[in-house]
Amino acid sequence: MRSRLYPVFKYTVIALWACFVAGPLFWAMTTSFKNANAVQGGPTYIPWAQYEPTLTGWRNIFGGAGGVDVVGPFVNSAIVTVAASAISLALGSLAAYALSRYRFKLGFIKNSDIVFFVSQRIMPPVVLVIPFFYLLQWGGLLDTIPGLVIVTVALLLPIAVWVMVDFFNGIPREIDEMAMLDGCPPFQTFLRAILPNSLPGLTVAAMFCAVFGWNDFFFAFRLTFTEVQTLPQAVVALNSSVPPWWTLSAAALFGVAPLILLALWVERLLSKGNLSGAVR
Repeated sequence: MRSRLYPVFKYTVIALWACFVAGPLFWAMTTSFKNANAVQGGPTYIPWAQYEPTLTGWRNIFGGAGGVDVVGPFVNSAIVTVAASAISLALGSLAAYALSRYRFKLGFIKNSDIVFFVSQRIMPPVVLVIPFFYLLQWGGLLDTIPGLVIVTVALLLPIAVWVMVDFFNGIPREIDEMAMLDGCPPFQTFLRAILPNSLPGLTVAAMFCAVFGWNDFFFAFRLTFTEVQTLPQAVVALNSSVPPWWTLSAAALFGVAPLILLALWVERLLSKGNLSGAVR
């Protein structure tokens, strides 16, 4: 009896959780095709049956009346996210490989470098924003894309190191030894032997970096003013005393769509895979 009820209970919980997660997306999708009268007339969910769909909200996010053009902020967010993620993966992979293959100790704290990297994500953003502000002001990088990329790298680098250390720890050290016996110095060993076996880990780290970089609002809001605006800032700019829910919903869907497409594209790479045949 228990074995029969368990699958029912499991799939019921999964279905309820899926509805809970997909509910806000479904609400945003239906609201994005409504106008003011449909939104203020009460909850409706079925187009054509309960309300007449319209593209007003979608026109507004591309510079329509009462809206804001999100194309420029979208491009800025894409540039900052891609550049910061690439730099974080490159530097984070090198640092993670060193932390995986060598042991560092500061006093009584073992693996103190890993503790240092992870601690950078523990601090609240408000603690870091003032030092970042004065640092970028000193370098003339306030309200610029390069300045925002530097700050974003500082936020994403601990994530890349933390994820990649775990994957490098799972790669047998015999691979390093065989590569070195073939005459490869440590850096070539990393590039030719270790990195090709770490593509799933790089994919996971890239996904984390892309999500955190794309969704960052606080630092972009505090370190940019008029010259640079990211997509989260553009979405917040739509808010007012009477929020245009149809436009906000369309902007939210437009903002989350790249991450959904990216997740679907790399889904098959999100598993660690195996290293069978890697060791001679």
